[in-house]
Amino acid sequence: MVNTDGPHPEGEAVPGTDGDRRAQLVNAAVDYVAAHGITDLSLRGLGAAIGVSHRMLIHYFGSKEHLLIEIVRTSEQRQRDLLSRLRLDPGLSPADAARLLWQQLTDPRLAGQERLFFEIYGQALRGRPEAAPLLEGLVNDWLEPLVAAEVAAGADPAVARNRARLGLATVRGLLLDLLATGDRAGVNAAMEDFLQLYYGSK
Repeated sequence: MVNTDGPHPEGEAVPGTDGDRRAQLVNAAVDYVAAHGITDLSLRGLGAAIGVSHRMLIHYFGSKEHLLIEIVRTSEQRQRDLLSRLRLDPGLSPADAARLLWQQLTDPRLAGQERLFFEIYGQALRGRPEAAPLLEGLVNDWLEPLVAAEVAAGADPAVARNRARLGLATVRGLLLDLLATGDRAGVNAAMEDFLQLYYGSK
């Protein structure tokens, strides 16, 4: 899964260390992919677009495959940060915050990034060495903040975890449905029904 809110300030770092530079390059790559997709993406072309050589990208990431995995990981973190910001908005109900996140995730311009997410997920499930470490985080990194939000709203922790898992699975399932069928109206209607069931009201 991916985000559309542009450069992520928390991911930016002051130049000075390899870790800082690597984080800057990942964020630049995420922003580039958000704007241009991944069709025909190459390290040479990406490097030229973000102002570094492809050799520099290889130095920091080892391969195109490893860079794509870091793009997915960073995009996922951006999504979690966006959801946190939406939920902190006193003018938004939890259901409205979820609707806004859904609108961002289903932006047609992000279809390529969504495909990348599911491609990397599939590689992890097949045990590809570079992708396999992502498996735990792709679920658990989402469950913790979702559970915390449910508990803060008064839910029992066990119930909160079940609800969080259900919500995450539903969003990802409908995103995959949208990519497979292109039925935007049908998928959006299904999400609205789910939100009304999940939150108990509009």
